[in-house]
Amino acid sequence: MRAVLCVLCALVAVPAAAQERPLWELGMGVGAFALPDYRGSDQGRGYALPVPYVVYRGKFLKADRRGIRGELFDSERVELNVSVSASLPVDSTRNAARAGMPDLRPSLELGPSLEFTLWRSREGRELLELRLPVRAAFTLESSPHAIGWVATPNLNLDLPGRGALAGWNFGLLTGPVYGSRRQHEYFYGVAPQFATPARPAYAAPGGYAGVQFLAAASRRFKDFWVGAFVRADTLRGAAFEASPLVKRNTYFAAGVAIAWVLGTSRERVEAPE
Repeated sequence: MRAVLCVLCALVAVPAAAQERPLWELGMGVGAFALPDYRGSDQGRGYALPVPYVVYRGKFLKADRRGIRGELFDSERVELNVSVSASLPVDSTRNAARAGMPDLRPSLELGPSLEFTLWRSREGRELLELRLPVRAAFTLESSPHAIGWVATPNLNLDLPGRGALAGWNFGLLTGPVYGSRRQHEYFYGVAPQFATPARPAYAAPGGYAGVQFLAAASRRFKDFWVGAFVRADTLRGAAFEASPLVKRNTYFAAGVAIAWVLGTSRERVEAPE
């Protein structure tokens, strides 16, 4: 479930030469997603979700194909941005492994991301980055609770389409996932009062949480935008792999979305994209 927000906001980013563009663009659309209940679950759901299309090209705050971020520091090779992610809720009555356990609340993750440009093509359209995001996680409910932190260092490659695929943007991302003890306990721990003969009590340790692989594509047409992604993770060797809530050590997710651009600002700024 985690990273749904990142996927919606940053299906892929491919920089181009700076041009005058609207300060903001707003739109709305819909997406169809196939997602496991959580990483390690053998059950999942199909979702039809509203997809906001938001582009803002401010000096500090930006929302574009690279996601929602605040540029805290920016140089030719190094950026310090704000990283945001989220997860959807899980109803334990609909997940056999979690039957009788508390539901998983939706969560929000927020923190800094230090990003290094390792390679950029002469035209600036191909880009390889090393990203080092670290985010604190909180449940989204009337009384939010801190549920630890997540670190997802990754390599991100952005590529423009060529030939018949001109106009499309493609991206590949891969890297390990790490989480704190509290983060893993929230998703994979089994308290003694919820233990059963088939689900023994388990205290999840922090540490390594597997590897993620993401491929995405998107294209902006005149009045609408389309995007798609596939994600595959492996949980082999994860600190919590022995949890009775881990029913499979692979994770697959995919989705497509379309959004219509409903309005743009008259004010224009110089920005790559």
